[in-house]
Amino acid sequence: MYSSSKIFVAGHRGMVGSSIVRQLQQNKFSNIITRSRNELDLLSQQEVHEFFQHERPHQVYLAAAKVGGIHANDTYPAEFIYQNLMIQSNIINSALEAGVKKLLFLGSSCIYPKQAPQPMKESTLLSGYLESTNEPYAIAKIAGIKMCESYNRQYGVDYRSVMPTNLYGPGDNYHPENSHVIPALIRRFHEAHISGLPEVKVWGTGKVKREFLHVDDLASACLHVMNLDKEIYTDHTQPMCSHINVGYGEDVTIADLAKTVAKTIGYEGAIAFDASKPDGTPRKLMDSSLLLSLGWSPCISLEDGLKRVYDEYKGLVQQKLRA
Repeated sequence: MYSSSKIFVAGHRGMVGSSIVRQLQQNKFSNIITRSRNELDLLSQQEVHEFFQHERPHQVYLAAAKVGGIHANDTYPAEFIYQNLMIQSNIINSALEAGVKKLLFLGSSCIYPKQAPQPMKESTLLSGYLESTNEPYAIAKIAGIKMCESYNRQYGVDYRSVMPTNLYGPGDNYHPENSHVIPALIRRFHEAHISGLPEVKVWGTGKVKREFLHVDDLASACLHVMNLDKEIYTDHTQPMCSHINVGYGEDVTIADLAKTVAKTIGYEGAIAFDASKPDGTPRKLMDSSLLLSLGWSPCISLEDGLKRVYDEYKGLVQQKLRA
């Protein structure tokens, strides 16, 4: 890749896409193409096709997606499956028609079965039932993996897929109901700390375990995977081997995560768990040994990452107070 190569980042305003843009800029790539939702409707096959025919990028990072936590996935299943299928299908096929040879598709750890052996290897894909609360989203992401894999096999392109574990970082969604676990906890504990509340309730039993990766670590992994030589990474056209896990390598219980968030914020009240709310999958730890063997490793610990994120969140709160 040359620093002047034209690179399209789909979803550049999202948490993942914005981090990829920052990573590309840090690596001196100067010809980065982005489009806002008002400028390009990724749900429109015609608009996406015309965009690719006009711009003809050399590489594509497909980070655009409809995402959300357990509540959002459980409440809006039709939107999650429809929008994700349409976005990725429009981009992948239009990229092919425009002669794009390299593309990176961003998936999710929820593609793996609910009862997958831990840590989850790439080979466990399609080996069991999915977690019911996010099954529509997971099926859409599996379709994206298989679409890239199929295009590689039939058309000889180089479309790769990475499956990140649970992400957090700058640009996250702090919506009180539709956010993921870390931003939800940060908002809840911050508001309790400011208001002097004696107790914070956390969804679920607190016993399930999750792995968390800072989004800037994911962005570095994306560039690393995209630029691996075919001679080094030879499996991406083979069935069941076309995707690569990206994880931190350790997981924590939600109870321990809540305690760490409370400590980061300075909240000293009680933490209660609402067992009437869904836990989701019992455990989700990625086996990232393949990517580690290919020369990448994470750099940001959970403790340091939470401090960075909380500093950003406090800045957002101050901006709203001044507005």
